[in-house]
Amino acid sequence: MSTKQKWEKEKAAAAAVQIAFDLGVDTQTLIKKKALDEHLNTPDFIRKILGLQYKNKPVRPRLTLSLSDEDFSFLAKEYGVDPNDRLKIKELAAEKLIQYAKKQREI
Repeated sequence: MSTKQKWEKEKAAAAAVQIAFDLGVDTQTLIKKKALDEHLNTPDFIRKILGLQYKNKPVRPRLTLSLSDEDFSFLAKEYGVDPNDRLKIKELAAEKLIQYAKKQREI
């Protein structure tokens, strides 16, 4: 990509305006669930509903969470591991989330 092409993309991105919709919890929940069902992120799903162009690429299947040092200490104690072994803590937390999802499917 040439420098000129890159600059034009940057210029277009800078011209975009982000808007927020206050639509009520039920409407927001339904839209977010439908976006997940269609493997789209929420903004792309809203663009689809509105008839705008959107990226038809699957959402990266990951969940994110920010943890403080205190959070890591708490989880380390819960799991009986070294608080500095953050990879193990992440692994055990992921397993807990998987078990939670399995239980929810059984209900």
